[in-house]
Amino acid sequence: MGVKNEFFLLILLSCFPLAAVSQVMTPAPLPYGPTPGENQLRWQQMEYYAFVHLSVNTYTDMAWGLGNEDPHIFNPKELDCRQWARICKQAGMKGIIITAKHHSGFCLWPSKYTEYSVKNSPWKGGKGDIMREMADACKEYGLRLGVYLSPWDRNHADYGKPEYITYFRNQLTELLTNYGDVFEVWFDGANGGSGYYGGANETRKIDRDTYYDWKNTYKLVRTLQPNIVIWNDGGDRADLRWVGTEAGYVGETNWSLLNATGDVPEDMLRHGLENGNTWVPGEVNTSIRPEWFYHPKEDSKVKTLPQLMDTYYHSIGRNGTLLLNFPIMPNGLIHEKDEKAVMEMAQAIKNVFAVNLLKGAKAEATQVRGSDQRFAADKAVDEDNNTYWTTDDHVTTASLTMNFSKPVSFNRFLIQEYIPLGQRVKSFTVEAFVKGEWKEITKGTTIGYKRILRFSTVHATRLRLTITDSKSVPLISNIGLYNAPQILAPPSIAREQSGDVRIVAADVESQLYYTLDGATPTLKSNRYTGPIKTGDGKVVVKSIAYDPVTKNSSAVSEEKFDIARRHWTIAGIQDTNVYQVLDGNVSTQWYQDKNSKMPVDLVIDLGKEEQISGFRYLPEQNWWATGIITRYHFFVSQDGQQWNLADKGEFANIKNNPLWQSKTFSTVKGRYVKLQALGNTLNDNVVGYAEVDIITH
Repeated sequence: MGVKNEFFLLILLSCFPLAAVSQVMTPAPLPYGPTPGENQLRWQQMEYYAFVHLSVNTYTDMAWGLGNEDPHIFNPKELDCRQWARICKQAGMKGIIITAKHHSGFCLWPSKYTEYSVKNSPWKGGKGDIMREMADACKEYGLRLGVYLSPWDRNHADYGKPEYITYFRNQLTELLTNYGDVFEVWFDGANGGSGYYGGANETRKIDRDTYYDWKNTYKLVRTLQPNIVIWNDGGDRADLRWVGTEAGYVGETNWSLLNATGDVPEDMLRHGLENGNTWVPGEVNTSIRPEWFYHPKEDSKVKTLPQLMDTYYHSIGRNGTLLLNFPIMPNGLIHEKDEKAVMEMAQAIKNVFAVNLLKGAKAEATQVRGSDQRFAADKAVDEDNNTYWTTDDHVTTASLTMNFSKPVSFNRFLIQEYIPLGQRVKSFTVEAFVKGEWKEITKGTTIGYKRILRFSTVHATRLRLTITDSKSVPLISNIGLYNAPQILAPPSIAREQSGDVRIVAADVESQLYYTLDGATPTLKSNRYTGPIKTGDGKVVVKSIAYDPVTKNSSAVSEEKFDIARRHWTIAGIQDTNVYQVLDGNVSTQWYQDKNSKMPVDLVIDLGKEEQISGFRYLPEQNWWATGIITRYHFFVSQDGQQWNLADKGEFANIKNNPLWQSKTFSTVKGRYVKLQALGNTLNDNVVGYAEVDIITH
């Protein structure tokens, strides 16, 4: 080295401390694998936002509109988008996605490309625009606006033809041009089937991967809204993915990755693809009630606080976002029970995460990248998501120990990766120093943007995180430790075929109280000690769980039961297991003989003549259920020989939301009923049932 160069080096060393030179000399880790785009990262940081569903089928009490509903039935006289926005803001949500057009084709804005919209409804004399009111309300409350536009349109005459794509894109242009910034556009996965189609009244099928020309449709979307993210579960890969269910959870292992092309099996929707070549994170969409649109019968089925908190931990707590739906009532408002539930959830979340027990804790790591303080252990507990603890290249297993100034009690562990540089961690363990030794209290697989683990309360002085497997050097940006208050889950209520009612507590130490007259149960009500004899008639059962130690009571459970099935028999099927269809236990199921060449009709003898005004069907209640009926005929007979068709139709959206399906019709007298399956979700001949019931006048 020449004298001149040595002179300049001495000047450099004298101007910068050794630590500063070290920092300059230690490079940050390089990105590993796919990474999120700016729009995706901004969306992930929202975490929690709302869906709202309102359309013509709100007024027909149907899951999906058929496309032939008269626009004159649409009249939400008290509609107030500011109420929606206020509730969402107070609930901690960051945005609202509005169903501008569902499958019926009815538009909540006065589209100039169709007459099937609010402009031909009595609401505001045809001069209203719900999209405009929603956009204005979001702006007022500081919420981001999203838009749902169903690709399927059961009203439009050109659906299934090339001309419809022009119509579809024209409507997209209206929505993405006239209402300000839009953070997300949502394209539903239901495409093609029976519909009105301008009066054709026929079934039309399309190839959803090619029909919409998604490549150019996405190009239009991004041109009109450069900061948007696109949700779609069909066709070319979008920015976000569906998680394969509407039940409110994503897989415990959840990679934010898929391949850019190729089919996506259901299992991959839940878990992502560890070595996928494209960043496609999961969005968990679910409703605060069983279905997406408002149904009065679901006023007693609003999700309880424990259910909503489970959804929170199984979505945001598993590296997803949560899109929670409010079904709007026919008057145009969110129901007070829905508001109460979501506010309780907001308060519960605040209670859980109010105090981070790691604040002020001293952190030590087994390895720090380049011994550089920019990557030191304390960067994982500084509550700054833009800093992180990491290790030297090729060091993919390491531990981080946090020491408390005094013993603490905790039951929630939160951890985040620095995802701008990719998702890396494959597995980790969490240990607590209890009574002088390390004890594993929980473990996890993937982390991603955020992971939250629940476990029984631990009392300890030290905590240790160990990354046991990682695709590259781990980057841990945040760790939190919390002590969540207990939330008592409401009991479950079931009625057996005998007519007896059983009530089961989620917590075996709870006391149960119930009423049979519709009154709200209290500690002065009947205490449950065993099966309740209710006779053969209809009955409304309400129950609460009570913890005598904490003095807390659960939310009220409510079930409405029709006539008992005590005397019912099933005709023509020799397999005695078929009576699991009537046993009142939603966890049991019966399937026809798998070797049958055609679906088997389920014929039930009610024992005597009844005034029948509907029926209910529940498919098997597990992820891998088969034989889920989609289309049906329902018959009634006096003698079991001559049958009258009482109802026919579809169980809309049952594949994604396999809950109780209720169908009503004009009252018919009969002793025998027959449920005939015409199709299932897999298009084979398998038919399965968890439960079948009737609705009497």
